Amino acid sequence: MKGPSTSRRTFVLIFSACIALTALVVTGVTLVSHRDSGSGSRVATLDGHPVTRDELLFHMRRLAPAVQNELRNKYGLRGTVDWNAEAGDTTALQRLETRALDEIRRDRTTLLLAKEQGLIDSVDHADFLAEMEQENESRAKAVAAGRTVYGVTEFSPDEYYTHRLTELTTSLKKRLGTEAKGPLRVTDSEVRHAFDTDRDAWSANATTYTYSQLVVPVPTGAPSNHATRLQQRVAAAERLADVAPDEPGARLTTATYDGSGTTGLNAHDQDLMAVLGKLKTGEVSDPVTGTGQITYYELDGKSVDEDKAFAAYSRRIRQSLVEEKFDQYLQRRIDDSDIDVDTAALGAINAEDVQQ
Repeated sequence: MKGPSTSRRTFVLIFSACIALTALVVTGVTLVSHRDSGSGSRVATLDGHPVTRDELLFHMRRLAPAVQNELRNKYGLRGTVDWNAEAGDTTALQRLETRALDEIRRDRTTLLLAKEQGLIDSVDHADFLAEMEQENESRAKAVAAGRTVYGVTEFSPDEYYTHRLTELTTSLKKRLGTEAKGPLRVTDSEVRHAFDTDRDAWSANATTYTYSQLVVPVPTGAPSNHATRLQQRVAAAERLADVAPDEPGARLTTATYDGSGTTGLNAHDQDLMAVLGKLKTGEVSDPVTGTGQITYYELDGKSVDEDKAFAAYSRRIRQSLVEEKFDQYLQRRIDDSDIDVDTAALGAINAEDVQQ
């Protein structure tokens, strides 16, 4: 017969085993639950950073209207687009998922760059939503206190996403473009080269135009083909001066126009600049129809003050080169990025998810 001490030892061993088993089961459930939760919320990984299901759906919903319009135009779809319908070699939903992942890859690359530059602390979607809530709370407090709030008083997620990305992109261009060895640094020689390569594009505000203007009145009761026949006569002539003598009441004048400063001009000067800026020397414009008259312009010549043009446009040229370099730099980083998509998690997304 076993003594009391033996029974107690047996009980302790059994009890300890039960505790250990329970702990193992609980741990196992916790691990499985954690793993399932991860696979359910994470649909992709971009350079080690998770792309969550909520993030993907956010982009899919924001891109849905544009993708719907593309599908209607390309495949002649009518009415509400069925996301399960075939659209080429994929479904409409798969096409939307691809577009959303492409946008995430590009935007996340921008966000990672912003994080590297210390402009933001996190690239995660949940932190973006938290930041938006803080911004909205701050604006609500400002409104309640009677302070001026610029822009909207409360951002929607889509609005704040666009606002934040635009601000970060602008800050990145400024920071990376001003650093001595920054990837967007534009030298004075690069600005000059861009100007010399396409002077016509950067000379409008420093160009003086000499032109002829032919104004032909439209007679009362003129036939419906009057304008067409006039156009034929203008096209057959070498110059407007050859047309004027044969058109009753026509007025031919010559003038000079200084194209400097296109802002703040009256409507007539803006229209004149728009016509003359497109003409080559000796070329005649298309007819400009007015009330009771038809006008033609002929460019007799033009001269460009290159120093004035370069001074007027150098800043704009520099900015355009920064934009170009930023796009190229960002594209290289996108090309070098590594995205791993969980096809099972992606396949679990359905049309109803997008429509919520």
